[in-house]
Amino acid sequence: MNKLLIGILAVLALGAFYVFGAYNNLVTMNEGIDGQWAQVESQYQRRFDLIPNLVASTQGVLKQEQAVFGAIAEARTRYAGAGTPDEKAAAASDVESALSRLLVIVENYPQLKSSETVQTLMTQLEGTENRIAVERQRFNDQVRSYNTKVKTVPTSLIAGWFGFDARNYFEAAEGTDVAPQVEL
Repeated sequence: MNKLLIGILAVLALGAFYVFGAYNNLVTMNEGIDGQWAQVESQYQRRFDLIPNLVASTQGVLKQEQAVFGAIAEARTRYAGAGTPDEKAAAASDVESALSRLLVIVENYPQLKSSETVQTLMTQLEGTENRIAVERQRFNDQVRSYNTKVKTVPTSLIAGWFGFDARNYFEAAEGTDVAPQVEL
């Protein structure tokens, strides 16, 4: 009887340790996703800091392109007002769309392309875009690992008990696969 009781207690203790371990792992993974999203936002902030300088450098020459500058400003405002990662991702896609139109315009104006300031800003912006792509990929990798954990048995049971739900991937906005057309 004593051995049976010890056996039952041992199984219960192992089960409790598993539940605690799985819970802590889910918390760690969830926090990792939040931390990685902060890295994505950090790169977005770098982009947003560069954009006004690029706009100011090109604005004097491109008075007729005010619609592009307005779209960039509007998209930045929507991003600043976004609350969730999904809303911020959608707003960031709007910024990317407007920014790509601006870059097409810059390419079509030789006096801008030859400007050292514009070239430096475009190089910095290109580097920032690459960093954003890397951070987004890392974010999606962490979301994939977390979602796999949340959806597989037996961790899915523990995730359900404690309210851990699958997270959304960062996905490109619809239409971003088409290069922007700018008529000059």
